[in-house]
Amino acid sequence: MINIVKPSILPGFMELLPREQIEFNRIRDIIKETYEMYGFIPVDTPLIEKSEVLLAKGGGETEKQIYRFTKGDTDMSLRFDLTVPLARYVALHANELNFPFRRYHIGKVYRGERNQRGRFREFYQCDIDIIGNGELSIINDAEIPSIIYSIFKKLDFGPFTIKINNRKILNGFFSEVTKSDKGAILRTIDKLEKIGETKVKEELKYIGASDSEISRILEFISIKGSNDQVIDSLKRLNIGDEEFNKGLEELSLVSHYIKDFNVPEENFKIDLTIARGLDYYTGTIYETTLNEFPRDRLSMLWR
Repeated sequence: MINIVKPSILPGFMELLPREQIEFNRIRDIIKETYEMYGFIPVDTPLIEKSEVLLAKGGGETEKQIYRFTKGDTDMSLRFDLTVPLARYVALHANELNFPFRRYHIGKVYRGERNQRGRFREFYQCDIDIIGNGELSIINDAEIPSIIYSIFKKLDFGPFTIKINNRKILNGFFSEVTKSDKGAILRTIDKLEKIGETKVKEELKYIGASDSEISRILEFISIKGSNDQVIDSLKRLNIGDEEFNKGLEELSLVSHYIKDFNVPEENFKIDLTIARGLDYYTGTIYETTLNEFPRDRLSMLWR
């Protein structure tokens, strides 16, 4: 009996036809050339890492999404992003690197989540990071949006907005208003655009936040206005938390320096709903939105 196998690929994985691949390569080359123009050097890391390394700082959601398997006595996983492998790379080669270490990495990552429009199980990330041997100047946090701006202007996808926030502000505010798990609150807020305010309220209640705490949290992340107006509104809250005020100082400086990098204010704005769910985000964070396709968010992240 002949067993006929129908050609197919796994759901959520990607193959491009030649015409699409040529366009993909063009976009990748623009990103690569821009990274190198700003002084970043290429690095590559293995697709497979030890599971204990990948899960060290990823948080509970990561373990549910990784492709994990055992070969012999080795517990290993496909990388789910390029950041954790970078941390391992720097720790392993620290004595051989020059700091600040400016690296870029363009490569595939894998996440075992439900594939849907705009979300794949196999996809590319295009990362840049500046690693210091000690404290880095906050100016580096402002340089990243200028690189994002340069790339998106070259790609000519249409109008776009770089949304910025600071995790210290979120952590500090949540510490001030609730005893509930801050990590769980952050992961919930990060899903606001995806699941809507009603579902966010339900999830916040589930993790232990009271009705009054939920109201304060939603009121806080709804603060709008120009960048200067948002900063002023945050100052007027008179939050005593030290982490909150450190984050507010950083956000104010980043906003100021982004202008010095000649990024028009119409292309960047402070958005307090930008949260990021993973534990390794500690400072300035970004997401870039195509204004004509607001649900197709492109994350440009900074720790």
